[in-house]
Amino acid sequence: MVFEALAPAELSVSREPSFANVPFLDLKAQFGEIRDELAGVVTRVLESQHFILGPEVDALESEIADYIGVRFAVGCASGSDALLLAQMAIGVGPEDEVITSPFTFGATAGSIARMGARPVFVDIQPETFNFDEQQLEAAITPRSRAIMPVHLFGLPANMDAVLEIAGRHSLAVIEDAAQAIGARWKEKSVGSLGTCGCFSFFPSKNLGGAGDGGLITTNDPQVAQKLRILRVHGSRKKYHYDLLGINSRIDALQAAILRVKLRHLNGWTNGRRRNAETYRSLFAKYGLTEQLALPCAPEASFHVYNQFSIRTSRRDELQEYLREQGISSEVYYPSPLHVEPAFAYLGYRNGDFPNAEAACREVLSLPIYPELTLGQQQAVVATITRFYRPGA
Repeated sequence: MVFEALAPAELSVSREPSFANVPFLDLKAQFGEIRDELAGVVTRVLESQHFILGPEVDALESEIADYIGVRFAVGCASGSDALLLAQMAIGVGPEDEVITSPFTFGATAGSIARMGARPVFVDIQPETFNFDEQQLEAAITPRSRAIMPVHLFGLPANMDAVLEIAGRHSLAVIEDAAQAIGARWKEKSVGSLGTCGCFSFFPSKNLGGAGDGGLITTNDPQVAQKLRILRVHGSRKKYHYDLLGINSRIDALQAAILRVKLRHLNGWTNGRRRNAETYRSLFAKYGLTEQLALPCAPEASFHVYNQFSIRTSRRDELQEYLREQGISSEVYYPSPLHVEPAFAYLGYRNGDFPNAEAACREVLSLPIYPELTLGQQQAVVATITRFYRPGA
């Protein structure tokens, strides 16, 4: 994807103290651009009175399968359920182990635990925030059933290494792509590389609905068929049950809304990527690259920036200063999963995954949504400059 070069004058930053108003995410701005389109499809669904599965869901599944480049896509109720259903479909069960990252949202490891399986954590790379594939093989045991790479913040994991190791050990690969729709590893979309890809349509995601929603992608027809059965209580025929399934269906209203938004996704991704490059230029111009570590973008990866996450040893002070100046930011994540009470039974301790623990102390996500203006980005960087160099 090509970005227009920004002239130095366009990147000027005011050094005068001022109160900014920069939200972390502005979904109202996005809605304003597509209001009429959304109103039309919502009316269409309401007039049809067909709310559960049906033609809107079928169309969404087909369109996303084409977008990702896979044979099958199966909608479900949430990204969390997508992870759960993918494991159900490949047969993860009690006594199995699934290898993943401790630096991620709780649903990643929580879905493994819900299957009765054991989450096995591998520490992250400090630069990418994704798990360190060089430590992956050491985590494999005779009980290992699958590897669950997380494409965190929109940056693909090193899928060459993951797939090579998984292949040698006959392990399934379930991609947690909840934050990464549209991201690519060596020109292949995440969600098309493993056994299954799992996506979330939570409103804050790059492709977000008007509520919860999720989807699983696969190229395996047997897995796809099983997913479609499992999401409707394990039933092929009404009131007859072949499998122990769950109720996890994306509804027609969400599907219709997501179909509209999907048409805009590439443009929004371009906006996020452009904003990321603007931040890089601004931070470099004002000499902040020694105080902050910026997100990396490896050459093999197409990053879609669900988050623009910087690192600083003064994270909490900086976040409070930004808040006082009217700039919103978020911490993803304040604590690694291996020290959370819900996972205490696994027996991990502080110090087991030092890179993940350090990231939780240092990471701070800045506004990156596609409607963010250059002026707002300038205000963010100007404020951070004043934090590190008061009176500059």
